[in-house]
Amino acid sequence: MQKFCIVPQKPNMFWELLNGMKLAREEEELLKSCQIKHVEISAEVPCWEILLQTGELLDDGLLSRVSEHIRGIHNLGQVLFYQDIVHAETAVNKAWKRLVELTAGGNPMVLSLFKRMRHSIDGNQITLEVTGELSLDILKRHHVSELLHQSILSLLGISCAVDCIAVNEDIPVDSELEGLELPSPARKPAAPEPSPLVARVPEAVPKVRTPKQEAKPKQKKAAEIPDLSAPVAIPDPGNLIFGKAIIGEATKLTEVEGEQRSVILEGIIGSGEKFGIKTNTFKTGTQMMSFCLTDEADGISVKKFFKEKEKETFQQVTDAVRDGMRVKIHGAVRFDTYMNEYVMFMDSLSKCEGKKRKDNAKEKRVELHAHTTMSTMDAVVSVKDLVKTAAGWGWPAIAITDHGVVQAFPDAEKAVHDNKLDIKIIYGMEGYLVGEDYRQKQSNHIIILAKNPIGLHNLYRIVSLSHLKYYNKRPRIPKSILSEYREGLILGSACEAGELIRAIVEGRPDEELLEIASFYDYLEIQPIGNNEFLKRSDKFPDINTDEDLINVNLKVAELAKKLDKKLVATCDVHFLNKEDAVYREILMTGKGFDDAQYQPPIYLRTTEEMLAEFTYLGEEAAYEAVVTNPRAISESIERFKPIPDDLYSPMIPGAEQEIRDMSYNKAKELYGENLPEIVEARLQQELKPIIGHGFSVLYLISQRLVKKSNDDGYLVGSRGSVGSSFIATMTGITEVNPLPPHWRCPHCQYSKFITDGSVGCGYDLPDKECPVCGTPLVKDGHDIPFAVFLGFDGDKVPDIDLNFSGTYQPVAHKYTEVLFGKDNVYRAGTISTVADKTAYGFVMKFYEEKGMKKHRSFIDHMVRGCLGTKRTTGQHPAGIMVVPRNMDVHFFTPIQYPADDKDSGTITTHFDYHSISSRLVKLDILGHDDPTVIKMLEDLTHRDPKTIPLDDKATLSIFSSTDALKVTPEELGANSGTFGIPEFRTSFTRQMIDDTHPNCFSDLVRISGFSHGTDVWLGNAQDLIRAGTCTLKDAISARDDIMMYLIHHGIDPLLSFKTMEGVRKGKGIKPEVVENLRENNVPEWYIESCQKIKYLFPRAHATAYVMMAYRIAFCKVHYPLAYYAAYFSIRAAEFDANVIARGKDYVEEQLRALEEKSKEKKLEGKESGTLAVLQLAWEMYLRGYGVEYVDIYRSDAEKFIILEKTLLPPLASLEGISASAARGITEARKEGEFTSVDDLHKRSGISKTQIEVLREHGCLEGMSESDQLELFGM
Repeated sequence: MQKFCIVPQKPNMFWELLNGMKLAREEEELLKSCQIKHVEISAEVPCWEILLQTGELLDDGLLSRVSEHIRGIHNLGQVLFYQDIVHAETAVNKAWKRLVELTAGGNPMVLSLFKRMRHSIDGNQITLEVTGELSLDILKRHHVSELLHQSILSLLGISCAVDCIAVNEDIPVDSELEGLELPSPARKPAAPEPSPLVARVPEAVPKVRTPKQEAKPKQKKAAEIPDLSAPVAIPDPGNLIFGKAIIGEATKLTEVEGEQRSVILEGIIGSGEKFGIKTNTFKTGTQMMSFCLTDEADGISVKKFFKEKEKETFQQVTDAVRDGMRVKIHGAVRFDTYMNEYVMFMDSLSKCEGKKRKDNAKEKRVELHAHTTMSTMDAVVSVKDLVKTAAGWGWPAIAITDHGVVQAFPDAEKAVHDNKLDIKIIYGMEGYLVGEDYRQKQSNHIIILAKNPIGLHNLYRIVSLSHLKYYNKRPRIPKSILSEYREGLILGSACEAGELIRAIVEGRPDEELLEIASFYDYLEIQPIGNNEFLKRSDKFPDINTDEDLINVNLKVAELAKKLDKKLVATCDVHFLNKEDAVYREILMTGKGFDDAQYQPPIYLRTTEEMLAEFTYLGEEAAYEAVVTNPRAISESIERFKPIPDDLYSPMIPGAEQEIRDMSYNKAKELYGENLPEIVEARLQQELKPIIGHGFSVLYLISQRLVKKSNDDGYLVGSRGSVGSSFIATMTGITEVNPLPPHWRCPHCQYSKFITDGSVGCGYDLPDKECPVCGTPLVKDGHDIPFAVFLGFDGDKVPDIDLNFSGTYQPVAHKYTEVLFGKDNVYRAGTISTVADKTAYGFVMKFYEEKGMKKHRSFIDHMVRGCLGTKRTTGQHPAGIMVVPRNMDVHFFTPIQYPADDKDSGTITTHFDYHSISSRLVKLDILGHDDPTVIKMLEDLTHRDPKTIPLDDKATLSIFSSTDALKVTPEELGANSGTFGIPEFRTSFTRQMIDDTHPNCFSDLVRISGFSHGTDVWLGNAQDLIRAGTCTLKDAISARDDIMMYLIHHGIDPLLSFKTMEGVRKGKGIKPEVVENLRENNVPEWYIESCQKIKYLFPRAHATAYVMMAYRIAFCKVHYPLAYYAAYFSIRAAEFDANVIARGKDYVEEQLRALEEKSKEKKLEGKESGTLAVLQLAWEMYLRGYGVEYVDIYRSDAEKFIILEKTLLPPLASLEGISASAARGITEARKEGEFTSVDDLHKRSGISKTQIEVLREHGCLEGMSESDQLELFGM
């Protein structure tokens, strides 16, 4: 029967339905307080089923009259009510006699105790008082608390906690219960007898109800009261987190449909922001914990509310549960109008252990054929889970053998190291073996295991050759190449796709089979279920039964015996557990495989499970194949690591001395021959670890790259924490000076430092003249500790990231080949895996095609099972890995083309660069817009950007007002003039500006820090500043703030550093450290702010960004047309001259339309960029400047031309005119004016569509269509 669920919007809808009904005053007061939560309406019969929220249990007679009234008014056949009672105390007291009868059941002893019992109710807590410990013991032995709890749920739908206590006083007989007698012994009392109006459970409503959605009818049983004569199993109390012991079996989530007053569920708590554990605190003081629960087939949302007085319980519960935990819960399922779905409101929660397989064999097997998520779109078990499971089972070793790649090796070693596992990793690969023609149609699988480090490096060479030279749809390995590099390798015959089993299935003669098998070191067989597909395929007419599959394996065993080779049984693992096959099925369905539903049982089997698969070999032979032989092969393989532990830097002779000399020479040039103590100390503090740990080469490489760019006319911006290093400043790597704020004299080198933390940075200092020689002093210094860059002991491998101009980036990349040699420089490889959106698409498609609706939390659970499987490879946009000249790259990694694209012209590391970034030097040579804009501005203004003052008052003013732009906030639509200024142009950062009113350079750095952090501004610093608890200058904006703040409060520097590290990584502050901070008068708000932070930006990075932004802002104020020309050039893709050149009014019209659209939904892609361009164009018109129409003769191809008060846009600024088309026009016009449109078309080579773009813009006015027509006209 089809039903619809309607949720009324009016809270008084029920009372409106009763209009005209005669009621007593008491009845009116009672019914006015009732609210309809939802109404189920049948599409086939005139019936309403109303879920009514009531203050207390309504009398059946009253409800009968109400039902009759509504039926008469709306011409209905039936109106049924289900009560959701809000006030527990009133409802329980009214129903107490019936509840006692239900709870006592057939037990006269329990009933007798109830008659001499006192009960009290406080909220949802019921306390039962009995006389003496003996009475209490009887109640406990008969589980009266649990039974009364269940009775209340069944009869009233209310979840109450019940406690029993003993008192030392005589309790009189309860007069209400005095005459109550047990029912006849012939039968036990049934569950609460339902009223025809209130107790029938409605037909199931889908979890998320939408109109026209059909509900699946399902008859529910009445709630049952446990049989008191039978023993009741009580769960382990140690697992209980809150509530009462949960007794009974869990209901499967697929069986939970519609309202249920008492249900037990079991499953896994979801993960992440959407489906993991969430907590909320309401203004009333009530707190809520919510999460999603999933089992093997579906999911449901779960909620629990805690009253203000239950704060301690709430904290205990939230501390005890975590995402991914398996739990058992009891509660009621009700429709939640806020979430518009059925929700489990739990009253009890306990943790429970999931069923885990164990390997109980005395002597464990070793798996020699296992795939991980690095087997492209094929396996769904992470190498970490695989290794941890094998180690947990007590296995001595496990092999990693992905398809054609070895990309799981670093993570396999990491899993062993990080988890301190006692297991050996056997590093191997399932390769694609071919003959001498690698382009042949069919390749055969082969297992290759590295026996020792020589074998490992040979395996890496084979991987490189297969990807670079012999790639044809797959990385193929010619047999001759395998033979050439066979030293240190062990070869296995692999699965049914190996040449041996293929030859057996094809029925080739024994002589040929023996020749094939002799090439391998061991022969492999697998459970027959792995090859089940052979029976289904028409390609294998001789394989029809399990016996045929067994015979194939027996033939392999026979060949092994004849050749005296080891027979090895393997699983060909693609997923960890049998039930995980669904994840592989989802991926294969997403890829379009027709037979995805026929998943072979290629999971990791225990020793016992594997022995059971091969009983047909005979007990002794099966044990050899499963246990003895794999262990023997494993024992012949050495333990070694897939990548070295140490950092191997390129060799630059004399690098240490060069860095030292360069640093001291620059320091003396700035601060004088006799260096101030603070400068000398900082130089020594940094040089010692830099030289001692071999980092001088990294500094020198960076210095040369920056110098090359500067010499070629492009500034370089620093990223990350490199600006924390004074040596980096002195060697010219970064402009950021990390010393405390100070003045210095460029003439006589006088200096004065401010070290008490009272000044944010040097640019905030007042202007002064040198007290020695009268020269205006230079202001500098940002007070950034060195520890932020290389760690407290200076032993962290430096990560020097540099922002080069996007146009200069290819030149910088090429220069690395000059520095280190072409064969020693590789792009940093990346591995792209199935991500959230892709996995979500796969999962949704999978269940939609099956016609199955699943709860969104279950979908998320399935998505997580599909994440991480490799899709393709790529390259870091800026990362360069440098191999020392005297070393082979295969000591570290194989190499390949990104995405296996031979035409890319780039070779990358086979391993993801993260795996080897601490073993090889990685240079981050990023392309960035800011240096490009700075270069454009320098060319347009002819002013060296380094001469721009970073304390210019007019420039600083646009970060708090629009006065310097000579426009009003009302005209501009903003309180500040930061449209188009990097770091400060978004609505998010403009709101920060409005909240904080920055008035100095260091304030801008703080705002940059806020914007790049996580949980630093919103819900944290913003609230503190608005409340007046702290100021912008006090609030935490960058990681360095914490270390310096704590040091200034007298906290030990090492503890200050460790506290900063914990907070910036989102780990908060440990309780014992909190006490230390309080003892040193660190304010409570500061500590609480630290506890909220998930990620903090480095101040050095923020400072570098703001320095670039400030220079651009300076040009906006003082060189407006140059600024707009540069900005529009960078945003050329969003600048449409057809729009902007139409004038001020048209630009405003387009801007307002897009702003209105942005209020309805978030703008994405090009629209977002177009809005930014329109904002700047509107500002430009307000300032009295304009944009001319594109001119086919005067406009440049790609650059804006500055005229007296206007900009002449380039030809390429017309949408539809590409840069190449624009260059074609400018080249053609050099030959003279165009005589006609045809002449323009022929000479420039532009298309007819592009001709129409020029015509629409007015570029072709006065130009005839063709020379022939012109001649005819004459």
